[in-house]
Order: sequence, then C-alpha cells, then structure tokens
Amino acid sequence: MPHENSTQVELPKLPVVEAMERLRSALAQGHAVLTAEPGSGKTTLTPLLLLDEPWLRQRKILMLEPRRPAARMAARRMAQLLGERVGQTVGYQIRFERRISAATRIEVLTEGLLLRRLQADPELPGVGLVIFDEFHERNLQGDLSLALSLDVVAELREDLRLLVMSASLDAGPLVDLMPAQAVERNAGGRQYPVEVDHADRDGDVRDPVPACMRELAVALRETAADVLVFLPGRREIERMRDQVASEWADQVEALTLYGDMPADAQDAVLQGRVHDARRRVIMATDIAETSLTIEGVQAVVDSGLARRPVFDPNTGLTRLETTWISKASALQRAGRAGRLGPGRCYRAWTLARHDRLQDWTRPEIVEADLSALVLDVASWGLAAPDALQWLDRPPAAHWQQAVGLLRQLDALDHEGRITATGRRMSHFPAHPRLAHVLAQATRSAEQRLAADVAALLSERDPLRRAAVGERSADIGLRLDALAAWRAKAPLAAEFDRDALRRVDRVARQFLHLCPHPTDADDGAPSPARCLALAYPDRVAVRTSGGGQRYLMRNGRAALLSEGDPLQSSALLAIAEIDAGRVDGVIWLAAALERAEFETWFAAQIETRREVRWDDARSDIVGRSVRRLDALVLSDDPVPLQPGDAVDALLIEQIRRRGLAQFFDDPVQLRARVELARRLEPHAGWPDFSEQGLLDSIGDWLPPWLKPGQGARQLRAIALREVLTVVLGWERGRRLERWLPGRFATPAGTQRAIQYAFDGPPVLAVPLQELLGLRDGPLLADGQVAVVLHLLSPAGHPLQVTSDLAGFWAGAYDEVKKEMRGRYPKHYWPDDPVAAKATRFTKRRM
Repeated sequence: MPHENSTQVELPKLPVVEAMERLRSALAQGHAVLTAEPGSGKTTLTPLLLLDEPWLRQRKILMLEPRRPAARMAARRMAQLLGERVGQTVGYQIRFERRISAATRIEVLTEGLLLRRLQADPELPGVGLVIFDEFHERNLQGDLSLALSLDVVAELREDLRLLVMSASLDAGPLVDLMPAQAVERNAGGRQYPVEVDHADRDGDVRDPVPACMRELAVALRETAADVLVFLPGRREIERMRDQVASEWADQVEALTLYGDMPADAQDAVLQGRVHDARRRVIMATDIAETSLTIEGVQAVVDSGLARRPVFDPNTGLTRLETTWISKASALQRAGRAGRLGPGRCYRAWTLARHDRLQDWTRPEIVEADLSALVLDVASWGLAAPDALQWLDRPPAAHWQQAVGLLRQLDALDHEGRITATGRRMSHFPAHPRLAHVLAQATRSAEQRLAADVAALLSERDPLRRAAVGERSADIGLRLDALAAWRAKAPLAAEFDRDALRRVDRVARQFLHLCPHPTDADDGAPSPARCLALAYPDRVAVRTSGGGQRYLMRNGRAALLSEGDPLQSSALLAIAEIDAGRVDGVIWLAAALERAEFETWFAAQIETRREVRWDDARSDIVGRSVRRLDALVLSDDPVPLQPGDAVDALLIEQIRRRGLAQFFDDPVQLRARVELARRLEPHAGWPDFSEQGLLDSIGDWLPPWLKPGQGARQLRAIALREVLTVVLGWERGRRLERWLPGRFATPAGTQRAIQYAFDGPPVLAVPLQELLGLRDGPLLADGQVAVVLHLLSPAGHPLQVTSDLAGFWAGAYDEVKKEMRGRYPKHYWPDDPVAAKATRFTKRRM
C-alpha cells in the first residue's frame, strides 16, 4: 500500500507531510484533529499516507466531504497519485454515483451517506478510520455524523479512529469533545503565498455584482491566469456571467460553478482549460470554497457574501439570508488562489469590514430546521439530544419545533420514539416532509406521483423565477412540464430543461426506493394530497375577498401573486413560501377540494362549543365551531347555557371598555366615597374610583349575574344598589351624615351637592334661597367648604365663592344694583344676612 517512503508510488512532498509523524502517533493512541493550511495536501495525501498504519489492520478509511464535487475530485486526485483508476484503491460514492469495488480501501463519501450507513449497521464493519474533511463548514450532517460516530466508539467500537481535518478550525472544543490530540502543521503560510487586496469601499449586500466587476477588472489587468469569483447565489452568478461575457467577450471565457449544475459540467470547469484556450473567469458559489483545486486558477475575486438558510422555529419556515462570511471562510476562499503557485485575492470589502467579520462560520445546527436530524436521532434509538455528544448542542426551541412537526407527520409518538411510519420515512434520502409523502404512497400511481412531487420540492423550481409577476404557484404546471419533458414534447420557454432533467433523475431514485405497490390503482392520485401530507401545517383557507390572502393552519398568513389562477380556490395546500415578509409569498401550492380536505383531516378536525365576545353584537354569544388548529371551517350560533362561563368574559369587556358602557354610573355616590377615603385614608372606605372598581370587579359583580345570560343583563343591574351593598349600612349612614348628597336651604328647598373626583363639592343655588345665611355650608364636620355657584332668578351664574360672608359684605352690593334693574320682581334686600330666604318673587312673598 502507498506510503510516503513507499517504493511503489512516489507521492508529492506537500506541506502536510511535515505533520504525518505526529498524526500517526496521535492516531495510534486514539482520535486526532488536524489543522493545515489550504493547499497543504491534507485532503488528498492524508488518507494515502495512513493506509499502512498497523492499527488500521488493512481496514477501510471513510473520508467525508461536505460537497459532491469535492468528493469526486478528491477521489480522482488520489487515484491519479496512485496511478490507478477511480474504483480501485480509492473510490467514491455520492448521490447517483458509486465508484467502489471489492479492492477499495479509501471511500470518499458525502456526510449524508455515512449517516445512512451508520443507521443500517452502526458497527461499520471493515472500517478502521473515519475522516471528517473540511469540518469547519459545520453543516448539520457533519455535526450529526460526528455525534453518532462518537456514540459508536463509546458503545460498540473502541478501536474505531476518528480524524477531523480543516484549514480553518478552532481545534480546542473538538479536542475536548472527542477527546483527541491536536496536530498542526508547524510551518507557516500556505503551499504558495497569496497576496490579499481589500477594496476601498464595501460592496452592496443586496447587489454585489458591481463591486465584483470592479475587482475583476483589476484582477484581469494585474494577473494572467484564470480567475475564480465567489458570489452568494445562482442569481448573481448568472447576472455577472452575462456582464463578463459582454465586456470581455474576446478575452475571457465566462463559466459558472454551482451545486445544481450537472456533474460533467462541474468537472469540465474543475479540470481546467485546454491548451491555448481563452483565459477563464469562473463565477461560483461557496461550493468552490474548500477541498477543490480548480486547474489554472491563481486569482480570486471574493464578494465576501454567502446565502444561508435561517430557520424560524416560531413559524416553522426557513428563509434564505445573504450575509457576510466569516474570517475562516475568507481564508478558505483566498486559499483557492494559492493551490498551484503564488496567487492574488481581491476582496470586495474593506479592511475595516474584515476586522468586523466573525472569526468562524456559525454552525448550521444552531439556526437550521432540525426535523431531519431529530428523525435520525430517533431512528438511532434516542428521544432527546442529551444522549449524544455535540460540539454545539441543538437549540431547545428548534428541537421542540422539529419534534412537533414529526409528531404531526406520525413519525414520532408522544414520547418522542420513532413510529413505524417514521421507520419507513427514514429509508428515503429526503427531508421528513417529503419522506412522509413517499412513505404514505402504496399504490403504483400514488408512488409515481409522490416521487415526482418529492423531487420537484427537493430540487430547484423548473419554472424560472425571472417570470415572477406572471408565474403561477400551481405545482400542477410543473408536473405537466415534467411529463412533457419525459415525452420529448414541446415545452414553454419559461421552463428550465436542465432543472426538469434533475427532477426526473431524483424522482427515479425516490421511486426505486419505494416498496413494491400493495394495491391496485384506484382512481387518479392528487398532487394536493401529496402537498398536504408533506406540509399539513400549511393547508390554508382564503381570507380576503380578492382571493390573494390565505390563512395557514399554523396561524401564519400567505399571499398569492396578483392574478394567479389559484386564487379561485378557497382552499390551498402550500409547499413553498418566501418567508422574508410578514405575509409570505406563496411560491408552490395546489388547489384543495373541500371534500378532499374534510376526508384527509377528518381525524384532526375538532368540533367544540365556544363562548366568546361578539363585537358586532356587543354581547357574549355561543358558537359551535369546527377547527383545524388556526383554521375555522364553520362557525354557527348556539344558545347560551347556564353552565357557560360568561362571568370572566363580561368582566374582561367591562375592564376593557369602562363602567359607563354597561351601567348607569352612580358617579355622585362614587365621588362622595372617594372624598371620604381621602379625608379618612385609614378608615376602611372602599375604593370607588373607576380603576378601583375595575380591579375589584371580580368580587362585587358575579353575585348579581344570572347564569347563561350575556351583556344585556348588565343594563338591568342598578350599579348604585350594588355599590350601596359594597359600602355597607354603617358606612352608608355615616356618608349621608358626613357628606350628604343634598343641602337644605333656608328657603326650604333641597339642592343637590355636586361632588367631583378631583375638586371640592359644588352647590349651585339661587342667591335668594341663601338669604339670612351668614356662612356657606361645611361638610365632614367642618373639614370641607362647599363652593357656591350663586345663580340669578334665570339660573345664570352671578358669583362663585366658598366665602359666603365675604360675598355678602363685598361683591353683593354691585350684584344687587345690577339685578334690581334686570329682575325688579325679585327680592334684593339691602341687608342679605338679616333678610328672609325665599324661592318666590316679591309679590308671592
């Protein structure tokens, strides 16, 4: 087997060789974490240099790569170094491709395939070493693969070695977790130096293409080799490709590299240009960030951006966010320029921005949808995350949201254990939502449709998004286009043939994994049922008259594009939503028939009697309501019954709207009691302020309410009588004596005293009725002087005073002179204190 000193094969002396003795020593004792610079040869040399280790005992090495192109290229490069074909000593397996033979000692896999192999046989027979390459990417499957592998080591295979490798990795937490020895290549720098230039201003996160075009112009002027441009997504890649092809058409070949491309097209880019071909500009996503050596590239233009999924456990939706990369990712990207010789990296952001970047890429496990991970853990036989060792523990909210979804999909029972349905779902390499569709299909036609729908939902939409204002969300259009593509029939221009080809390939894989059909076909299967099985939380009812707005079962709202034919449907099964808005825009859905909906969700629809407040009627009503979580399917009136809990509803509304909305408010009684409470704060007077009564309403109102009656009964309740009972007989008598409601005038009349919550008592009285009275009335044993509003015979105010004696002695003379001329029939004596009070004219006196 090959070895760095082997006479069979001469391996290149790349920098990682310097660390091999320390790495061999570490692995002879246990696990290891290897950090070495980009281009040091760790991916392609490390597995070859470990094949002869005694502890390996001729067993296999599994090396995990986070991306399919990297897995293919790593295997090909190792086979090339050995002078062999892929599939001999070195092979690889990725989705849709397997190049492995009985002689294969090094298998390069994507992380998802290791998970499937572990679930099938946790002991990993015949395997001595598992290598986690480019672990700094910290994707979900990588973290789970490591956690399960550590569990295998602890429970089944003490002899199994684990090696984690990266160029940019904080090794400390991994060393503590595994535990492992850290091995670092001591020599500084990359294999070749890379000069890094920063822009004088940051690129626009919303549109990085202009900034990258500026940096590319500099790179083309200052370097002579191919240029690799990192952009956040396919949309930006295609726009920049068109601009590059237009501006430098005779000088460069504009190429693209992203995950959705066919494997042969990816390989053509990775293998370099043919002799004397035009210089290449390769626009790529972060698929080119690690592991890959792209022949001919010695310059990198980096937008500094990546598009990553961010999951919201509150809504159950994932949105794509364009964000700045970490310093670790920036290091990896720059390293692409130094793989074949000295290189240059042109960053479309400033040095000040670079200093603000996070040191490490945020682990996917802390912000991703954990449904697939939780199902894998349950399939492993565990119901809680604490049973495994995690580099970063899954967030509790994300975990619970995933458990809730899996229960809704019947994949987990109420104790979090996997069900028979969950077992069937785990056989499919798909998100649990899509696996549920496939697991529920039993008839031949159902399985074919389920495979097509699952493939459409897992791959890029074949209906080009450039047509958004005129596009429809109807998944039926995509299924029709897929059928036309398979039949080699004409296709509308807005459909992407490459996308349909990928969908067909995935659908065939799903169909191959389906069990043999158990029943004869009976009727046409429904795309809407497939979507309802995958997204039961997103079945929706139209809420707006125009037909654009729908309310989903999970309580979120979603909008159809203007003019979408699906607006004619009152019910939708929604698959894909743009979650970046308050009301998400529906991208993929199917029309639901009412009868289908009622049949499929019959066991989950609840009919219950509800008692609630009706704003339109301003009353409490009884309703018979059929619900599917947030969806109200019917809402019919029923009479209130004596056992209905109306008290709490009435109290809530009174507190919200105020006493005067429901009662004839005895304001004067309340103000008198409030004055008494201010004068005697410790005498136990009740709080009859508005807020005080609302706070204590649960104590004083319920005894007066009648069972089974709504708000109308409140108008029949005399609040004065209620408050008099609350006040009590003793305090009521004291109140009448101390702060009476009326004043007996010397003229024999009874005049009401007006009390206020924020001022003194007021007595409005004709002046003649107070004649003969030297001083105005005092209340509360002389503590409170009443403010007098002295009135003319016509009831107009003459004077406001709380000092009647002062008025008689002073201002009265002027009032008397004016009033004798205006009201000559009335009595205006010269000495008001000695005069007799009257309520009549002089003649009647």
